[in-house]
Amino acid sequence: MDLPEGLDWVRGTPAGRTWLAALPTWLTECAERWSLRVGPPFRQAYASLALPADLPDGTAVVLKLQYPDEESRHEADALAHWDGDAAIRLLAHDPGRRALLLERCQPGTPLHDFPLDQALDAVIGLLPRLWRPAGAPFTPLAQEAAGWIDRMPRAWERAGRPYERRLLDAALDLLTGLASSQGEQVLVNQDLHAGNILAADAHAGDRGPWLAIDPKPLTGEREFSVVPMVRGPELGHSPTAVRHRLDRLSTELGLDRERVRGWTVGHTLAWSVADEFVFSEKIDVVRWLLDAT
Repeated sequence: MDLPEGLDWVRGTPAGRTWLAALPTWLTECAERWSLRVGPPFRQAYASLALPADLPDGTAVVLKLQYPDEESRHEADALAHWDGDAAIRLLAHDPGRRALLLERCQPGTPLHDFPLDQALDAVIGLLPRLWRPAGAPFTPLAQEAAGWIDRMPRAWERAGRPYERRLLDAALDLLTGLASSQGEQVLVNQDLHAGNILAADAHAGDRGPWLAIDPKPLTGEREFSVVPMVRGPELGHSPTAVRHRLDRLSTELGLDRERVRGWTVGHTLAWSVADEFVFSEKIDVVRWLLDAT
């Protein structure tokens, strides 16, 4: 199978190789089940195989076969919860194969292709529509944070202590305090960066003009929901760009800036090491936010 280069990392683990071995069969079975005419995969893929497809009536859709990670386990549940309002519509779901049949967003231009402040305007308009009360089956943010607190010191040691101990200590302290003092719990997305919001044309009606895709959902306070947008390099990777996003999103969404900053430090450092691979740009963001005056 002609995999996108962004999925090469899955070959490095037994679970990844098992998933790759099953993909051709699952792809064939899903195409038959939903009567799809499937095209070549989208190339910008890092955690799933997504392919454009057409239904028998010509409707443009996307077939997505998820890598079986925990963060995306409830993606279909989140999309069903939003029911197409400000998010891509879920058309069908095969839990056994981790397969989703999705509406195809047209034109689908990612948010990061737009000027910075126009992109932030879009986020400020979109996020309140996604903040819906939710409970099971979504994992609570406090529970997820407890897992980060438990795993981060070991991950730091295994990766050869790739950043200063002071960053780890600060992140652990912030996560501990924030997790136990949250506000109202709503559906939040761990991965709502500027590549996961797409422009939608008239077909989306009043659901648009922007639709979220690829949620990694939790239930938590609103301040957590802007973390991926604050830290993400898609809208600029510099101290000035990060702080500008922090300030605008916090102020215009009515969020507690210090809680947003704290969640960004904690979550970003938790995601800065995967196995023994270190994402240095995430460590940059943590330093910039902790060292800001």
